Amino acid sequence: MDHFDPVSLKLFVAICEERRFSEAADREHLTTSAVSKRLAALEDQIGAPLIERNRKGIKLTAAGEALLPAARSLLQSMSRIRAQLSEYAGGVKGHVRVAASLSAIAGSLPEDISRFVERHSGSVRVSLDERVSPEVVRSVEEGSADLGVYWDAIGASKLQTVPYRADRLVVITHRDHELARRKRVSFVDTLPYDRVAVKGGSIVTLTQQRLALAEGAALKWNTQVGTFDAACRIVAANLGIAIVPGEASAPLIKAFGMKAIPLTDEWAVRRFVICMRDRDLLPAAARLLLDALAAHWYEDASAAE
Repeated sequence: MDHFDPVSLKLFVAICEERRFSEAADREHLTTSAVSKRLAALEDQIGAPLIERNRKGIKLTAAGEALLPAARSLLQSMSRIRAQLSEYAGGVKGHVRVAASLSAIAGSLPEDISRFVERHSGSVRVSLDERVSPEVVRSVEEGSADLGVYWDAIGASKLQTVPYRADRLVVITHRDHELARRKRVSFVDTLPYDRVAVKGGSIVTLTQQRLALAEGAALKWNTQVGTFDAACRIVAANLGIAIVPGEASAPLIKAFGMKAIPLTDEWAVRRFVICMRDRDLLPAAARLLLDALAAHWYEDASAAE
C-alpha cells in the first residue's frame, strides 16, 4: 500500500456524503459503473470492504469508518497546497478562509480584518463566510475554513480556541415603549412583550427560545428579520422589542432615538472566540491573522481597567 489515488479517495468521500452511488457519480461527473470500479480498486488496495450496500443506500464498514476522516483530511491538505501555490503564482502570498457567525460579523470583525488586510496589502487575502455558529465550528473541523469566529455559548471540544472580543446584549425599545423607563432589565421581564426575531439560526434567537422554554413561557415573535440592523429598524417603528448586540447596534440606536436597556442576565455578556484545528499547522498567513485578531482581547481588557 505505497500510496492512495486522490481520485479514488474523493469518490469514496462523495459516496459517503451522498449515500448513493448514483448521486456520487452525478456529483463527480462520472458513470455509476466507473465509481463502482474505483471503489472496488480501493478496497482491493486496502484489503478490506469499505461500504455495504442496502435498500436505503450505503453503510460504512469498520474500515470505511476509519478511512473517511483520514481521506477528508488528506484531500483538504492537498487542496490547501494547491490553493497556496496558485496564490503565489498570482502574486498573493497567502489566503485565509474565515467562517464567522452573524453576531461576530455584526460586530467588529469586518473592521478588524480590513485593518489586517491593509497592513498586509498585496501579500494576504482574507475571505469571510457568514455561517450560524454550529456551522462555523463544523467548517473548521472539516477544513473548509482555516479560522472560525463565534460566540462561545457553542462548544467546540475538538478545536483549539483563543479569546477574541466581548460585548453585551441589550434590549432595544421605542422611546414610548413601557420598558423604555427601565434602567436595567432581566430576560424574564421581557417575556410579556412582542419581539423581533433574527432568523436563520441566530444564537441570540435560539438562546431566547431555550430560556423562555425553561420559564414555561412562549415568546411573542411579532416579526422575523434577517439581520440585527433590520431588527433595529422594526423596533424604531414601534413594532416590538429586540435583543441585539449593544456596541454593534449603537449607531442605529442613536440615529433612531431608541432606548437601549442593559440585560442583567449573565449570558448577556458574550465572549467571542477564534477556533482552529491546530495552531501549529496553520499556514503562515492564517497565523498572522489569528495573532492580530487575538490581540483585540487584550486591548479590550486594558481599556476596561
